Amino acid sequence: MLEKLAKLVRYWVVRSTTKAGSGHPTTALSATDLLVALFFNHLNYDLDRPGHPNNDRVIFSKGHGAPLLYALYAAAGAIKPEELDNLRQFDSELEGHPVPRFKYAEVATGSLGQGLSVGLGMALNGKYLDKLPYKTYVLLGDSEMAEGSVWEAVELAAHYQTDNLVAIIDVNRWGQANQTMYGHDTAAYAKRLEAFGWQVMIIDGHNLTEIETAFAWAKKAEGAPKAIVAKTIKGRGVKFLEDKPGHHGVPLSEAELARATKAWGKIDFEVRGKIAKPEDKKPAKARAGGKIELDYPDDWPTRKAYGLGLALAGSKNAAVVALDAEVKNSTYAQTFGDKFPERFFEMYIAEQNMVGVALGLSKCSKVPFASTFAAFLTRAFDQLRMAAYSKPNLKIVGSHAGVSIGQDGPSQMGLEDMAMMRSLPGSVVFYPADAAATVKLVAVMTETDGLMYLRTTRPATNKIYAENEAFKVGGSKTLVSGKDDQVTIVAAGITVYEALTAAHELKGEGIKVRVIDAYSIKPVDKQGLLAAAKEAGGKIITVEDHRPEGGLGEAVMEAVAAESVKVYQLAVGKIPRSGTKDELLAFEEIDAAAIVKKVKEILVK
Repeated sequence: MLEKLAKLVRYWVVRSTTKAGSGHPTTALSATDLLVALFFNHLNYDLDRPGHPNNDRVIFSKGHGAPLLYALYAAAGAIKPEELDNLRQFDSELEGHPVPRFKYAEVATGSLGQGLSVGLGMALNGKYLDKLPYKTYVLLGDSEMAEGSVWEAVELAAHYQTDNLVAIIDVNRWGQANQTMYGHDTAAYAKRLEAFGWQVMIIDGHNLTEIETAFAWAKKAEGAPKAIVAKTIKGRGVKFLEDKPGHHGVPLSEAELARATKAWGKIDFEVRGKIAKPEDKKPAKARAGGKIELDYPDDWPTRKAYGLGLALAGSKNAAVVALDAEVKNSTYAQTFGDKFPERFFEMYIAEQNMVGVALGLSKCSKVPFASTFAAFLTRAFDQLRMAAYSKPNLKIVGSHAGVSIGQDGPSQMGLEDMAMMRSLPGSVVFYPADAAATVKLVAVMTETDGLMYLRTTRPATNKIYAENEAFKVGGSKTLVSGKDDQVTIVAAGITVYEALTAAHELKGEGIKVRVIDAYSIKPVDKQGLLAAAKEAGGKIITVEDHRPEGGLGEAVMEAVAAESVKVYQLAVGKIPRSGTKDELLAFEEIDAAAIVKKVKEILVK
């Protein structure tokens, strides 16, 4: 039965890629026997309920093997075989690499090295949160085993003893341009995985007896994550392609397809495999509740308020979980961890893996908040980019943003984070000024689905807002205004205070300005900005503790571009250095004195 299914799946793989005129048939063919055996003899999955919490998870980390993924679901009767002929067409859900438009693909994959992190998040959920017996299987190519993010996931999986996680490593020895680092040396992979604490079995990836033994072992072995290291042949089943370089991402021609089909002999086009349904167990109920006191002084860092806001959110919503990259006493994620340790996961200094794990948790109906210094999130930009294509409910928090962190120097200063997060499709970016705003925005993030970013600052800031003040996506707050305002100053976070100081000084000189706290950077409050500009002389100054590219200034410029509004931008334009907050704000010309100077320059002109 499995042999017949494997032959049919191989035919569909080469046929669909030939029809598409593109794709990666050879990498799909090398993993066919492994995945056919998994799907039809070991997987527990309800095809009618892709979101069933008891379903086993399958992640194609080697996303270019997508033709195999689609052919497997056709062989299971979940999609019609003729749909495979639409592979890579504009109106088809069967894209070149898997995305959640295809309902059986939970996340987007294809940027190599990320799938194991996502699978680890799902495994952590099953073992520690929902406490359900499902398994998470991740198919990896041997080429992507060179990615550092894979090994971040490997070491953390062993640390958390996720024995419900199974990595299937397709060692076909050929990458895109040349042979992989270890070729067919499966022992090299096994040695490294075992050194990290994994249980490993080496098999012939085309011997169905060995494959069956491996999956049976993986389902029973306990105490550590498992890896099946399978020696395979790239292009397996098409003799004139087998184990030959130069065919990566190259479909067969119609003549080659006919040649391959003839060599296979009779294909049973009616055979279908059956995937067993999972148990129908209820997820464990997480502990919520507990009194969280919203009692903080008038002078408090927003990073500290984040921890308090997160603990409050966790007390109201048991789906909230927190992850932190070993800086929890600086990001104040520790506040949540102390209150709800069973929902807190230490990710250590491995930001790429942290974002992938958080994405995996979000796909298990959790609301993950992942935090670290804003500067270090740039390491995980590719994970964030791919997450944006995965319909995520993912909350990212970057602390220690801007030059205002002071003496630590430029390596620790997040100065590109807003540009990074604004560039992602569907993202929301918040930058609160005080503790009350931070707590309320954490609540907004918890209650709003999607990819959202919260930027927090290191220094303490004075209280501006009452605890019952309302905040929303796309909102802003006008803090200073009058009928004779001549200029509007738009700031966010730490520079709100510089704007308020400047407004006070200017008022003493008879110059009236409007001050807006644009706490929602994306989407920015377009209507509020346009109204302010219209009422205040058509002139706006933006002030931000961020590079000029991609931050608050550009968000404001985009919002008012269609109107006759002049925007002047004050931002971090120099290479910063160690110093006090005040020294650095002055050096970068984003302090109150710089704002006063710019207002006077504008009015003279």
